[in-house]
Amino acid sequence: MIEAAIVGMGRWGQTLVDSVQNRNDAGIRFIAGSTGRPERAAEWAARQGVKILPDLNAILAEPRVKAVVIASPHQMHADQVIAAARAGKHVFVEKPFTMTKASAEAAVAACRDAGVVMALGHNRRFLPAVAEMKKLLAAGALGTLLHVEGQFSGPGALSYQPGMWRTDAQESPLGGMGGMGIHMIDMMINLAGPIAEVTVRSLARALTNGMDDTTAGLFSFASGATGCFATLAYAPRVWRVALYGTDAALELNGHERLSFTPRAGEAWVKDFPKTDIEHAELAAFAAAVTGGPAYPLPVEDAIHGVAVFEAMIGAAASGSTYRVA
Repeated sequence: MIEAAIVGMGRWGQTLVDSVQNRNDAGIRFIAGSTGRPERAAEWAARQGVKILPDLNAILAEPRVKAVVIASPHQMHADQVIAAARAGKHVFVEKPFTMTKASAEAAVAACRDAGVVMALGHNRRFLPAVAEMKKLLAAGALGTLLHVEGQFSGPGALSYQPGMWRTDAQESPLGGMGGMGIHMIDMMINLAGPIAEVTVRSLARALTNGMDDTTAGLFSFASGATGCFATLAYAPRVWRVALYGTDAALELNGHERLSFTPRAGEAWVKDFPKTDIEHAELAAFAAAVTGGPAYPLPVEDAIHGVAVFEAMIGAAASGSTYRVA
């Protein structure tokens, strides 16, 4: 059982801890944490047996802590990953990994140099339906992949007030990208491979808290496939990813319902069981730390996802198409 600390004890940090705490099948247990507002987390931390320490330095000085899970504001991630790695702690970091490709590369290099595991929290990779999509793609069931569509939207930004870090354009550029859209970017990379070019529009049509509510993009993949994407921060919750090939189309609506439509032959729809994807990702991290299978998100994909995000920010600001570095 790996003993870990949580950095950032807001809503999402608590969600991560709650998914594994006191569960023997997880392989990880949280014993400590830090947060900018300890008074808000005190009752929850006491209930979960998590000792609140003053800051990251105090966590890194705690010899019992072997792994650090980072759920802090986006701009902090790179420095915190590097500090944890240099202290010999394994690192699980929430998305967005970092905010620039250069800082992502530096964070990965620090983990490699220290010989510690670095895992990124793109939890939809752990959906059984996504594993089925990858299996069908690998088997050639879609023929040549022509086009990818993705949308991850929801109304969460309605609760963000002006002045919160999530409404700060430096912390949350392109509206819902940091909280939602970056997950779909990773899913598109996971299914269709590297993204070569992006064109993006991002604007506020309804929100007045400083965030964009509508962000949409056109992508070109290195394979030659095209793609389109949207994340709406003031809309009903939608998760949808679709793949269109010469022989068939494959569409995941929500996390569990997968449909297959062939050009010729019989279509099908399959419902998959609900999965605790937060538990799954942290259990996979713990397994990788203890010598089990490698964490199923290559660090190269983690870096590429940041490079795509960085290119999207530039493309939206300039109104032009950006190559992904």
